Amino acid sequence: MKKRLLSLSLAAAMVLSMAGCRGAEPAATTAAPAAETTTAAAADTTAAEGDSAETEAAEPAGNFKIGIITGTASQGDEEITQANKMKEKYGDMIVTSTYPDNFTTETETVISNTVAMASDPDVKAIIWCQAIPGTAAAIDKVRETRPDMIFIVGTPGEDPGVINPKADIVLQVDEPGCGIVIPPQAKKQGAKTMIHYSFPRHMSYALIVARHENLKKYCAENDIELVDVTAPDPTGDSGITGAQQFILEDVPRQIEKYGKDTVFFTTNCGMQEPLIRSVFENGAIYSLQCCPSPFHAFPAALNIDMAGHEADVDYMMEQLQAKVTEAGMGGRVSTWGVPCNMLFISAGVEYAKKVLEGETNGEVLNEELLRSTIQECAEQFTPGAKMTLDYYVDDNGTAKENHFLVMSDFVTFE
Repeated sequence: MKKRLLSLSLAAAMVLSMAGCRGAEPAATTAAPAAETTTAAAADTTAAEGDSAETEAAEPAGNFKIGIITGTASQGDEEITQANKMKEKYGDMIVTSTYPDNFTTETETVISNTVAMASDPDVKAIIWCQAIPGTAAAIDKVRETRPDMIFIVGTPGEDPGVINPKADIVLQVDEPGCGIVIPPQAKKQGAKTMIHYSFPRHMSYALIVARHENLKKYCAENDIELVDVTAPDPTGDSGITGAQQFILEDVPRQIEKYGKDTVFFTTNCGMQEPLIRSVFENGAIYSLQCCPSPFHAFPAALNIDMAGHEADVDYMMEQLQAKVTEAGMGGRVSTWGVPCNMLFISAGVEYAKKVLEGETNGEVLNEELLRSTIQECAEQFTPGAKMTLDYYVDDNGTAKENHFLVMSDFVTFE
């Protein structure tokens, strides 16, 4: 398996002169187990997918910094919270930045913020979550002068064919797989109907489309009627406020039409808070977020005080169980026990640190170490958690060795 190698001597000699949830690839519907796809992945790896000339094993980077780029708190505060946690842990080794809320029309800002971070020669790796549209262009711009910058991106907003050749490592929830497991979970919770909220921009993303196709198939197999509802795009004219208001108004309408045995799902992070609040107020069903996590939107939606417990999964689970019990919704609410986007940031930082400290002998992608790091970080959030990692498989059945789809188990509150 070819892997891009660090060339730190080149990076040290460079003189910097920089100013200081995708496209429309056909959907993949399966993710092949990594153990079964290693050969295919290795055969498919090309220079166009991020390889560079192999060099002698690099020396540890010595003094280095790791950058983290996240969104602001307005569309979900998990990522920025975890970025701040990593800075608390490692101090000045971590530098942080955010991308604008309206990133679809401010691509130049996305790029310039990344370039500004990379203008510090001590920054050797950048962890990006969520990797919104514009990430691939930003990586290209940075690599013009920093070809050895390590990019680990979580929850990409660009299709695999766009982001995979640019980033060194891509981490993502197994969205197609979620389309398989959500319907039987919802059926156990009593669902007879599923309302699927999305909008055209998201429904052009390959893996979201793949998840939706699987939702249609497996809802039918589980006797659940799937109803698609077009919501406002939070990056559109009405903004996140308009999109949230639509959810608050539409959920009661849908429950009046289909009854309380309706499970609600949205493809957008910013819509989760009003959706959860409305589901609880109206006694419906909630199986999983688009970015699964016990922290994702639940605290704000249910008025849970997180002061001093920002990354405390046990505390969050206790509070969620109390809220479910109070609302009389036992068995009708579930999520994952591992916060996926927080995991991607934590694991991204820890793995990049190991690479820069020389644990991989200069290899940027050491799959065994990456897998063990993700598992270790998952267990730091939730002891005993087990994560499944599969390669992303494109529409031609080819496994992509740098793109990993992550899955965990449901936790249902009784």
